[in-house]
Amino acid sequence: MRNPNFLPRAPLAASMAALVLSACALTKPPETAELYRQALPAAPLPERWQSAPNTTGATSTAPVPPGWPATFKDPALDALIAEALANNPDLKVVASRVEQAAAYAKVAGAALAPQVNLIAKGGLGQSGGDGGGVNIFGLFVSWELDLWGRVRGGREFAVQQFASAQADAEFARQSLMAAVTKNYLLAIEASQQRALAERMQTAAEQLTALARDRERVGRGDGFDVAQADASLQTYLDVVQQLAQVESQAIRALELVLGRYPGQAMTVPTRLPDVQGDIPAGLPSALLERRPDVIAAQRRVAAAFARVDEAKAARLPRLSLTANLNAISSDIFVLKDRDNPVWGLGANLLAPIFTGGALQAQVEVRTAEQKQAIAEYARVGSRAFGEVENALSAEIFARKRSTILSRSVSENERALELAKVRYRVGSADLRALQQQQLASFSAQSAQLRMQSEALVQRANLYLALGGGFDAASAPAATGQPVASR
Repeated sequence: MRNPNFLPRAPLAASMAALVLSACALTKPPETAELYRQALPAAPLPERWQSAPNTTGATSTAPVPPGWPATFKDPALDALIAEALANNPDLKVVASRVEQAAAYAKVAGAALAPQVNLIAKGGLGQSGGDGGGVNIFGLFVSWELDLWGRVRGGREFAVQQFASAQADAEFARQSLMAAVTKNYLLAIEASQQRALAERMQTAAEQLTALARDRERVGRGDGFDVAQADASLQTYLDVVQQLAQVESQAIRALELVLGRYPGQAMTVPTRLPDVQGDIPAGLPSALLERRPDVIAAQRRVAAAFARVDEAKAARLPRLSLTANLNAISSDIFVLKDRDNPVWGLGANLLAPIFTGGALQAQVEVRTAEQKQAIAEYARVGSRAFGEVENALSAEIFARKRSTILSRSVSENERALELAKVRYRVGSADLRALQQQQLASFSAQSAQLRMQSEALVQRANLYLALGGGFDAASAPAATGQPVASR
């Protein structure tokens, strides 16, 4: 005889499939171009970077290649970046956040699967013993049919949060690479500036000795000696100032590397040289490749999913249940019954009155969605500004470096002529000192611009999302990699 609780498998499966297929789909967030249009309606994207010169050869539309530090062609820099990626404390904090987001995505995704619980209880047949000799076994299964997308909305939120954490981690990694590069360049520049000041100190010492010699032979006086000595003391002070700058720059580099800031490392005596055109790429590509912009877009998608979750929470919840249980006893005879017993059922939970809490939750999530779009606008606007600024700064630094190179040559030639004129007595010491200071200033400014051009190249690589492969970025929807 057929069990009256029995339901044919085929109709049951067909009913479940129909329910799943009829479930509400989640709202699809806007694509990149549409999201940018909504977020920044007053800032349409240009076809090319506005700071790029019109002359060919200065910029390139090719994207920044992965592994951009290699363009500096400095093995020492490559080694320092690898060390920082392995040891920097801030990067480890970011990595732990990615792990947390992956775990949260797993938890949220688990709610879509059936929940199975086992209950078992047993006891001895002694009077007063726990269980009174009754043994109970139960297997309970429940599965919420996510008809309106509440559970899927929560899972999609967690997945997008995980994707944004991954993109943020990549941007932190790129930022660390740029920070190491810039600190490395600044430390080299500080070392070269100090060495330049020491050369000027030596020249001032020679000038002081020359002034004393002229005084001794009667061709000079004590005024010239005092002037020369005062100039020497000035250069001695400059050397000390630049030595302190060098010390601070090296300590800053050591901190980024994860080392103790003990000024124990040394840096090369020459700046690296970057050849080739400036890799500007296209403005439209920035939205697809810069990690922090991608992270902001993922947070917008997460906010859309959160709104869907809040809206679905106002609707009834339907869950399927199944159970299998058995009871036995060594002490007394149980009432005649089928043992074990199984059953199928369904639960319906519908909110009737919540004092407006569920609708208020929808309003909260909607406001968060607007905030996420506004945050995307802020991040995107900042990204384009950083590219334009870095691109313009490098171009001007290159131009100034070329001009200053000619200035250095002319000032050195004028300094040699001033020395000759002073030795033969056709010029006073003040003119020679002024020319010496002009030569020092030109060399120092040239060195500053050479370093600045390299620093801005690192800033440009970072602003363009350098080294980030958009093809390997987390998908906008679907399960996170860690939960597969």
